[in-house]
Amino acid sequence: MNHPLGKLWATLLCTLMPVSALASDSGYKIGYDGGSLPDCKAGQEMKLYIEADHIRVTKNKKDVVVIPAAAVTEISYGQDVHRRVGTAIGVAVVSLGIGALLALSKSKKHYVGITWDDNGKKGGLAFQADKNDYRGLLAGMEGITGKKAVDTDTMTVKN
Repeated sequence: MNHPLGKLWATLLCTLMPVSALASDSGYKIGYDGGSLPDCKAGQEMKLYIEADHIRVTKNKKDVVVIPAAAVTEISYGQDVHRRVGTAIGVAVVSLGIGALLALSKSKKHYVGITWDDNGKKGGLAFQADKNDYRGLLAGMEGITGKKAVDTDTMTVKN
């Protein structure tokens, strides 16, 4: 194809193909950090889906929890989100060497927490979201729940 219009179509198709492949799965990859989900361990990868009237968390393509939007009592984000969810999530530092490596780590982790009360069935979860996704994830949850996300990093916590 030496025709200029042919090159334009080829370029357009090459850019649209990856976008259409991504559009088939609208969930967010998350790393479970703790909470009240049964049979789930910290560090497990899951998917979170924000749908019209609920938030759905899946593991291995099976629903782990479906939270009605109206049942969400709080959305929080930041470094200390686990305190708000009520789960003692931490990193066990076994040796000084590991502690030194963690102290030198520059990557910022984006944690999000959700608590809910679904007609007396209370629960909460904290998870790590991808740095490129967490703002969209928060906006989506705020949109369907009507709750404003709380930034835990700006709060002073008394021990």
